[in-house]
Amino acid sequence: MNSFEAWGSTLLPSIELLATLAFALSGIMEAARKRMDVVGVCVVGFLAAFGGGTLRDILLDQRPFFWVENEIVLWAVLGLCILSISFMRQRHFDLTEKTLQWPDTLGLGLFTASGVAQSLALGLSPTVAVLMGTITGIFGGVLRDIVCNEIPVSFKDHRPYALCSVAGGVVYIVLDALNSEPWFCMALCALVTVIIRTLAIWKNWVLPAWRKD
Repeated sequence: MNSFEAWGSTLLPSIELLATLAFALSGIMEAARKRMDVVGVCVVGFLAAFGGGTLRDILLDQRPFFWVENEIVLWAVLGLCILSISFMRQRHFDLTEKTLQWPDTLGLGLFTASGVAQSLALGLSPTVAVLMGTITGIFGGVLRDIVCNEIPVSFKDHRPYALCSVAGGVVYIVLDALNSEPWFCMALCALVTVIIRTLAIWKNWVLPAWRKD
């Protein structure tokens, strides 16, 4: 715990900021792909950015929420929305589903690491910590897709998504049990999650799906 507190004051907010911006970008791109107006793009960007972390904070009874406590995150997401919209309009950026997957993958890894770290810092069990990491990692994307009138990517594309988050969370738990430094646990957790998800997309790994008769 002492080791976590030593790093947590700077490391965790930095990880959460990067994760929030990555998911915000995925929301902005999806909303722009759906040809929403500026307000719609910003709303979807904010939902994708803050959805997973907010649900985690509710379940862990953490107040204030992470984006309320760190107001700079709100301004960073708003700035990213404005800059991204301007860039995509000027450069006619090609918004494909594959393009959307990369910021989503980065956000998944970073939010998984922060969710597991916060849960362990509160003294929760490893199982609950992995679950909280997975919820933090996937729920922003679920909200993004629902608002954009899509079945969430984590449910429909059959490639490992939540399982990548679980794998990263387990890596964190193992390293923590070996008394590794928190920054190393978080970095490797995020890296493993991102690598597995990237390989799943690249190699087109698929999970068993419901078969029609």
